[in-house]
Amino acid sequence: MTKVVCPGSFDPVTNGHLDIIERSARLFDEVVVAVLVNQNKQGLFTIDERLELLDRATAHLPNVTTASFVGLLVDFCTVHHVDAIVKGLRAVTDFDYELQMAQMNGSLTEVDTVFIPTSPEYSFLASSLVKEVAKHGGDVSALIPGFVNDELKKKYA
Repeated sequence: MTKVVCPGSFDPVTNGHLDIIERSARLFDEVVVAVLVNQNKQGLFTIDERLELLDRATAHLPNVTTASFVGLLVDFCTVHHVDAIVKGLRAVTDFDYELQMAQMNGSLTEVDTVFIPTSPEYSFLASSLVKEVAKHGGDVSALIPGFVNDELKKKYA
C-alpha cells in the first residue's frame, strides 16, 4: 500500500485543495491531509476548525484522513510511515519553491515528493485570496465548499 501526505495550512480549504486531494485519493491507497501548525502565525480558522472543515470536505473519500503536525513534515512522514509527499502546483513559481523543498526533504529522509498540477480552473486560487475577497464582502462561493463559505461568512460577520 502507498501512503501519501498532502500538507498545507488549509486556512480555509478551497476547491483547489480538494482537487489535489481527490486526485491523490484516486492515485494512492491512503492519503493523509496534514495541517501545519505554525506557532508563529495566527490563522483565521483554528487548527481544530480546519480539521473539522477538511473532515467534512473529504467525507466522501474513504481513503482520506486528516491530522495536524508541528515541526518538520519529514518527521511527520517518518512517524506515520508515509511514502511520499504530494504537492499541488499552480504556477512555475510554485515549482521553483516546491522543488527546493522537495530536494531538502529528500536530503533529510527517504520520502519522495510527487507534484500534481492544479486543474486550470483552480490555477489562481489561494486561501489568502479567498480570505481577502470574503473579508471585503466579495462572493467566493464558487471557490470553496458551501459549508466552508458559511463558516467564512461567520468569521467576517
